[in-house]
Amino acid sequence: MNAVGLWLVKTQTVGTAVSSVAVTGAFSSTYNNYIITWVDGTLSANASMTLTLGASATGYYQFLNYGAVTAATPLGAGRNNAVSWAWVGGGTAGQAGHVRCELFGPNLARYTKLIGGPYQNDNAYGTTVGEHRVATAYTAFTLAPDSGTMTGGTIRVYGYKNGIS
Repeated sequence: MNAVGLWLVKTQTVGTAVSSVAVTGAFSSTYNNYIITWVDGTLSANASMTLTLGASATGYYQFLNYGAVTAATPLGAGRNNAVSWAWVGGGTAGQAGHVRCELFGPNLARYTKLIGGPYQNDNAYGTTVGEHRVATAYTAFTLAPDSGTMTGGTIRVYGYKNGIS
């Protein structure tokens, strides 16, 4: 039973009024796929959250499907060879911020896939998918709001335990 399943790999507390948080030792060969969350913290401004793998500042591709609560028509936005993934979470100024996304293969020397980022920025909501087109194995990532700062809460990294072969 201990050979498979979802396991808590890392927790990291977020400080006060920080512009970003680097999480080291998050990815290893023990797990191929991960869920990353940030809960119980606040944002100083209406913001969406960004995620960067290691020190890589290139090769992020992504599409966001979203809508505003005041509109009936869905919208889309894309990122082509950007410096990070955007839209992996977010929140409203002074309220609880959040992150929840899945990464496939961040510690493998191949492209990393992103799925399920729950975008929120004030009254707009959506989900995102993407790919990091740099074939490098990473052990760390950075979360940051695209404006303002973040305070408090806990970042958690869960790994999908690799099965026994």
